[in-house]
Amino acid sequence: MIYKILIANRGEIAIRVIRACRDLHIKSVAIYTEPDMHCLHVKIADEAYKIGTNAIRGYLDIDRIIDVAKACKADAIHPGYGFLSENYEFAKACEDAGLIFIGPRSEVIHKMGNKNIARYLMSKNGIPIVPGTEKLNDCSLDELKTQAEKIGYPVILKASGGGGGRGIRVVHKEEELESSFEACKREALAFFNNDEVFMEKYIVNPRHIEIQVLGDNYGHIIHLCERDCSIQRRHQKIIEIAPCPSISEDLRKTLGVTAVSAARAVGYSNAGTVEFLLDDYNRFYFMEMNTRIQVEHPITEEVIGVDLVVRQIRIAAGEILDLEQSDIKHRGYAVEARITAENVWKNFIPSAGKIGEYFPALGPGVRVDSHIYKDYVVPSFYDSLLAKLIVKATSYDLVINKLERALKEFVIDDLRTTIPFLIAITKIREFRRGYFDTSFIETHMQEILEHTEDRHQENKEEVIAAIAATLQRIREARK
Repeated sequence: MIYKILIANRGEIAIRVIRACRDLHIKSVAIYTEPDMHCLHVKIADEAYKIGTNAIRGYLDIDRIIDVAKACKADAIHPGYGFLSENYEFAKACEDAGLIFIGPRSEVIHKMGNKNIARYLMSKNGIPIVPGTEKLNDCSLDELKTQAEKIGYPVILKASGGGGGRGIRVVHKEEELESSFEACKREALAFFNNDEVFMEKYIVNPRHIEIQVLGDNYGHIIHLCERDCSIQRRHQKIIEIAPCPSISEDLRKTLGVTAVSAARAVGYSNAGTVEFLLDDYNRFYFMEMNTRIQVEHPITEEVIGVDLVVRQIRIAAGEILDLEQSDIKHRGYAVEARITAENVWKNFIPSAGKIGEYFPALGPGVRVDSHIYKDYVVPSFYDSLLAKLIVKATSYDLVINKLERALKEFVIDDLRTTIPFLIAITKIREFRRGYFDTSFIETHMQEILEHTEDRHQENKEEVIAAIAATLQRIREARK
């Protein structure tokens, strides 16, 4: 049994875990750094402990977090997403300290967290992977060029220990290769403390489809259908949809079976996500596996009817997963829109400051997962996510209508947010038809901005013209 859980995270996901704890009558423990002392997760947890003054460092301090968990007599630690959630050393430290890590075993995190190891394991078990290389750090420039030529441009450089859109560079021609390689290594070292980089064939304009999997500690693994995460900007997801509106039932079943095979190949337990890229011919390739709860997990909960965070906790406590694959059926559609504190008209730079009026959208089939409130001061140190707006309806057309309505009702005053930008996306014909790929935002940026209401009356026309010119230069460079 688990009686008390320390949440090694902050903000929205910390609140999500606290609520799951309350549903299970489990005590919750929050941790926070000095800039987060007024954050909502600190206010609503049963206990809260300060772990440092530096905004970021405290959430990454494994020893300090373990010490707090022991001192408050927690049984388990939930890592949330981001920070230490996919750090196998953290999971191992929990295991060594006699604490339950709410996630897969440390050795599984290690295998799937290193993309080179993951690619090898998937290929060995018959899972299709994108053509690519092993780590390139010991290669000379000539060897690097040879590898790229063998794969065929465009190629994509990736951090072996990366994720969340970081440590990625797309290379369209040989002249860009050296500088992109060095930049990718620098970013990988800065964000993941590991500058190992590898290269893959860049699948041009794919769809990004991920499969939610769930497994217990006794080898029983199922999938909970797919999510379409193709609406992205700079490899960062903006809108996610469950199920994908543009794939067949046969392909849906094949992806699900393949995802379960991938999870079984590494002895996976708890919640995880297997991510695939689909090309124009519906050929799919393994991209990576996220060994944690995903930001977009609520849309799966809405269409499948399974509380994923509660299931995480129950599995970690040793319960048998009492669900069979035949029990899993999606009902209707759900969409999540990530509302972030960013200035659309200044190249999406993060926005910080005090929130004035705050009125989240309400109504049937509308859910908001957030940590903000009126007069909350949004700090500049963290990810810019303010709220996740989740809507559900019986058809894709209706769910997009509901998304547009809910976004128009959503009020966050005195702070720049992406709400007007998200509303504009709902007006684009291809989005409403359900046919799009990862190039959607780039391809339609000018049209989206023309539909984006500028509530602060900046020079909208100049910004649109500048972005149009930039996009044209990008297209010409790729020829």
